[in-house]
Amino acid sequence: MAEENKKEWYVVNTYAGHENRVKDNLEKRLETMGISDNLFRIIVAEETQIEVKNEKSKEVVRNIFPGYLFVEMIMTDEAWYVVRNTPGVTGFIGSSGGGAKPIPVKAEEIEKLLRRIGQSDKAVEVDFKVGDAVKILSGPFSGMEGTVESMNDETQVATVLIILFGRETPTDINYVDLQTAL
Repeated sequence: MAEENKKEWYVVNTYAGHENRVKDNLEKRLETMGISDNLFRIIVAEETQIEVKNEKSKEVVRNIFPGYLFVEMIMTDEAWYVVRNTPGVTGFIGSSGGGAKPIPVKAEEIEKLLRRIGQSDKAVEVDFKVGDAVKILSGPFSGMEGTVESMNDETQVATVLIILFGRETPTDINYVDLQTAL
């Protein structure tokens, strides 16, 4: 069970397609309802993907979990009430109902998500360097291999050269989505 006065992550269910509107509503309520000491980060889990059509590529932002928000909060009665009663919120995931407070998301699970969307503040340790062959683990280029052209330890992103349409193409990939090729 969640400890009182401990910051933890929770999953909030919303109407699909209304995630950003609910996030805005919650952010406005932080100040107006006086819960800024108990509600910290509100995240819509979105990632940028590259779609290729007719040999043209464009970046598209996709919601990884439609109908859900991730909220970092201290689960007080007041904060729980404000979030539950925000327009567009249909409930918390992990609550059995009947007034039972929800179960927080495990720290390692939320860390995976934060890394995937580029919002983690924990550094990823990597075993590859510039010039190494790597395999892409997720995203539109999942399963492809390439060569690390450059690395940015601050943003935790590597530029990987992959073969796309018969050409070597530089692609930015998060460290967490790469592993050394065998």
